[in-house]
Formats: sequence, structure tokens, C-alpha cells
Amino acid sequence: MKIHNTLTGTKDSFESLEPNAIRMYVCGVTVYDYCHLGHARSALVFDVLRRYFEHLGCMVEFVKNFTDVDDKIIKRANDEGVTCLEIAEKFIAAYHEDMRRLGIRPAWREPKATEHMDDIIRLIDVLVKNGAAYQVDGDVFFSVQAYPSYGRLSKRKLDDLLVGARVEVNERKRHPMDFALWKSSKPGEPSWESPWGDGRPGWHIECSAMSMRHLGETFDIHGGGMDLIFPHHENEIAQSCAATGKEFARMWVHNGFVQINQEKMSKSLGNFFTIRDIFYKSEWPESETGETLRYFLLSTHYRSPVEFSDQSLHDAKSALNGFYDLFERLKEGKPVDCDVEDNPLRDIGERTRLAFMKAMADDLNTPVAIAELQKLRGEMNKLLERFPLSRSKGSEMREMFRSMGGVLGLFQLEEWQFNPRQFRLAKMSDIISTGLEETADAKSTITDSDIEQRLIERNEARKRKDFRRADEIRESLAGQGITIEDRPDGTSRWKR
Repeated sequence: MKIHNTLTGTKDSFESLEPNAIRMYVCGVTVYDYCHLGHARSALVFDVLRRYFEHLGCMVEFVKNFTDVDDKIIKRANDEGVTCLEIAEKFIAAYHEDMRRLGIRPAWREPKATEHMDDIIRLIDVLVKNGAAYQVDGDVFFSVQAYPSYGRLSKRKLDDLLVGARVEVNERKRHPMDFALWKSSKPGEPSWESPWGDGRPGWHIECSAMSMRHLGETFDIHGGGMDLIFPHHENEIAQSCAATGKEFARMWVHNGFVQINQEKMSKSLGNFFTIRDIFYKSEWPESETGETLRYFLLSTHYRSPVEFSDQSLHDAKSALNGFYDLFERLKEGKPVDCDVEDNPLRDIGERTRLAFMKAMADDLNTPVAIAELQKLRGEMNKLLERFPLSRSKGSEMREMFRSMGGVLGLFQLEEWQFNPRQFRLAKMSDIISTGLEETADAKSTITDSDIEQRLIERNEARKRKDFRRADEIRESLAGQGITIEDRPDGTSRWKR
């Protein structure tokens, strides 16, 4: 297999450190909010890479972390008047639910930063003692000048980084690009004891400590989104190599962004929505929506940007409909055996299998792999018009699709679970405007009796002419997916 290695900038032949055993670390999410489609793409890319290796018979030690201590988590906890632990647990549970819907399997290990403080502190201590890090008033910084190869992942030179760079002014740093390994405690923030005083770790050191704890000082693949190349992964390399004197990860794999109207999806542009927004607005069954999203995201090469739109999802659904229609035809084969020698389906299937695996071995080229499956579907439909096919042979052909599709996480539903004509999806513009990312979790838990009680309270407020309170209740229910319709006679009705 060849994989594009960000470290070398070329497509390199992949060979694991140990035969038939692969150690892979992927940067997970910071658990302060619901996951968006960009998170889904990254998770899907490495889920497929793992599936491919396992399809080849390899054992994959796949580690994906949770960042559960961070400025954003602290801010949200303070805003909501709860603990950081409560925020983290809420969004870790939401993450697992989103991944389940997408058919993305849990990692072999899913470490949390807060559970690895001893590993983090030990790693920082090594860097301080060997002169690669220094302490200032309870903070510890990594010295980028202590690692002469700094910038080799992002192809940047240290001197050039200062030109036009937005670097936080901190006169305590020896070099403007030095970054925090340990931050001294501040009021209202969680903290841990350390040789440098109470505090918490910087973001970059967490991943180095967790990956080395579970995979060793050197492992096969480190992955994540392209936005992590600099500074996060660049800093990981610097601090890890400076601590061990060894290569950190042998290959670095990064996926491209999700775009809307040719712009990167982001909250600031108002084109941001979460994974669960799509599921909640979809009128397709959950299992169909999950496979459709997978098909859509895998139809573009993982390193290229993928353009998300209403039409792109409907195109993916239409393509899947064609596959499941074929599977239904294969089930309806003749109750007689055919002469295998005269039936070309097996030869066509084997040719497709080889082309499929060749595409996957070429830097995980899922668009070409899917195109081969589409070609096979078309050829089989034509041949079914000309050749009789037994039910046993049809089952064999269906299993071939299931086997190759399993590498991509596709075609795993039964035909009765995937109805190609009955359902539709609401427009993404509606999803974005409703802002369900903040309240989708509550939508699934509020009961009918709770809603009725809130309506009684609202009607009483309206009678008192306390329209501000009435509006607050309406907005609260709307945020949980409940629409209120006021009638001319003064009563109200609601619907989910």
C-alpha cells in the first residue's frame, strides 16, 4: 500500500513496524460541543483506513483521544454553571451516539487527557531536565530552538514563522514560537499538582503523552484533519522527538475540509451545523441517513476538500438506491441452478474485486473504489436481463458486494431496511437556520407531559400579559424541537 505522507510530502510505501500489526493514533475531538460534519469526515477516513487494514488480515491498535480539559470546556462549564466533567461527559456521550449513527466503530483505546496526568507530567519533566523546556512562574514552555528540525511537517522555517504571524505577546518566552506545556492554575479552572505548581497541561503535550502511553515512543501512523498540521502536530513532533531522541510517528496522514459554497464550514460564516442536525432533519430512517452520509463523504478523495450541499446528499442517496435495487433483484433469482461456466458474473466480480483493492491500496482512493462498484452494478444489471441466475448465485453476488462494501462501511443493511423511494431530506438551509446543534440532545428527551405543563405555564403568562415570559417558554420549547401554534380562541396546540 502507498499512503500520502505529510511528513515527506510524497506518496510512500507503507510498511508497519511489526508484520501484520499496525499502531495508529488519531487526534479526537475537544468535547465542549456537538460534532460537526468536519469531525464526521475525519472519523470516517480513519475508520475506513482501519477497516482496510483489518480486511487485509492485520491487527490494528487504533487509539483516538478525547481532549476533556481545555479553555472552551472551561468557558462552557462556567457559562452553564456546571463542572467541566459534566460538560465533557455530556459531549463524549453525544460523540459516541453520532459515531454509532454513522457506523463508525469505537477505537481500540479512547484515552482522556484528565486520566493521563501522570503520563503528561512525566513527559514534561523529561523535557525540563534535558533542557528542551523551561519554567517561568509556574508555567512550563517548550523551547522550539531546542529542536532544530522544527517546521519539518508543515514545511515552514522557524524564522519565516515570525513574519506576519499572529503570535501571542508573552515576554516570558525565550522565543515567540515557544508553546505552553503546563499552565499555572487560575481561579475557576480545574488544576492538578505538579513539580511546577498546581495547573493543567497545554493541548499539544496531551496527545504526545497519550499516544506514547498506549502505542509506544514510535508508532506507524498519526492522523487528523489538515487544520492540525500546524501548530498541533508540528508541536507534537518537536516535543516527542526532543524527549525520546526517536522518530515519533513514521507516517502522518491528514484529511481535507468539508466546504459549503466553496468555503470551509465554520460558525463565523454561518454555515455551520452538526452531525445530529442532519439526522434530526432527515426523513430517511437513521440507518439510511448514516450510509448516505458515508457514501457522500467517501465519493471524494480524503485529501481533497468535499463540497456539501442538498444535491450532493440526494445524489448519494440515489446512487445507493441503485445498489439496493440490484440487491433486491439478486434475491429474486430463479429457483434453479445455472451453469457457472456460462455465467460471466463470477469473472466480472473477481475483476472488480482486484480493481477495488488496487484503488484502496493507492492512498485509500475511495472514489475510484466506489466507481468500480458502480461499474459492476451496471454490468450485473445488464447481464441479469440476458442470463438466468439462481437464488444461490444471487446470494453469492450479494455477499461479494457486502464484502467489498464492508471495507467502506457500505451495503451492510438488509434490503427491507433501505427503501429507495419513500423518504426525502429537508434542505440544509433549513437545518442551518434552525440552529439545532445547541438543543438536539434535549429534543429526544422532553416528554409530552413536560410539554403540556410548559404550555399551561405559558397560557397563564399570556393571561397576565407577561408576554416576555410567554416568549421565553416558546423559544425554550422551539429549541427542543417543539412548535407551538396559537389559535384565535386563545388556546394553543403543539407538535414535534
